[in-house]
Amino acid sequence: MSGIIEPWKIGVIVDSFRVGVREGLVKARNIGADGVQIYAVTGEMDPANLSSTARKEWKSYIESLGLQISALVGDLGGHGFQDKTVNAAKIEKSKRILDLAVELGTNVVTTHIGIVPNDKNSEVYESMHLACDELSKYASSMNAFFAIETGPETAAHLKGFLDGLSSKGVSVNFDPANMVMVTGDDPVQGVHTLKDYIVHTHAKDGIRLREVDPRLIYGALGFEPMDHEKIASDAESGDAFREVPLGEGGVDWGNYLKALRDIGYNGYLTIEREVGTNPEVDIAAAVQFLKARN
Repeated sequence: MSGIIEPWKIGVIVDSFRVGVREGLVKARNIGADGVQIYAVTGEMDPANLSSTARKEWKSYIESLGLQISALVGDLGGHGFQDKTVNAAKIEKSKRILDLAVELGTNVVTTHIGIVPNDKNSEVYESMHLACDELSKYASSMNAFFAIETGPETAAHLKGFLDGLSSKGVSVNFDPANMVMVTGDDPVQGVHTLKDYIVHTHAKDGIRLREVDPRLIYGALGFEPMDHEKIASDAESGDAFREVPLGEGGVDWGNYLKALRDIGYNGYLTIEREVGTNPEVDIAAAVQFLKARN
């Protein structure tokens, strides 16, 4: 061990620029990012729409810009894997996204699996467990990962779910802002709790305005809000939480990044910006914010 600390690898979710993949890649390079994360569920990067030749062309183009792919986004929506009646199709689609990821040079696909129920004996918990175990085995066979994004439940509860799977092919995409905004969980402690599973992270910041049922944000199978409740998923103007530029929210970046160092994480900090009128300015500032902490 040399004791030399490598600088953070900084990524950007290309889709956060809201200009299309090709132009977004150029913008990511121009603001000094090392890598990119790309949505691969619908549109031009849907595996179903990409021939073998097209995949090689994308890989070559991304490399020509001096970029790596930190991960693909494979979030299929619809409460994740809570509904067993649609899981077979979702599992198949997820596998194809992972195949594409490996062809493009990354071994991580990030996803939401739905809120993990408290009752381990519930039908929804079983449906999620079976789906994730199948995906975990598939990913492990390729030395790859499906990475669950933190936020819908506490780190301790998510760890309990992951500990029950047969391999670590399903692991964690750690998003500290989601924890701050939704569960009120401490991201620094969360890093240590989930240390065996973190394979990718999102660099995002936020504040929590009030306590809120995570189901009002992420939804859940069979969940219907009461008349006096409302969906609280608006991160820009809602009354439950706000997504804000890095350094302006509740994430303790100094101790959070130290925690990642302490557990030996050396992967990407990938910037996600889901709100704001000028995402390019915010993302460029976020790159500089993170570089200043190397």
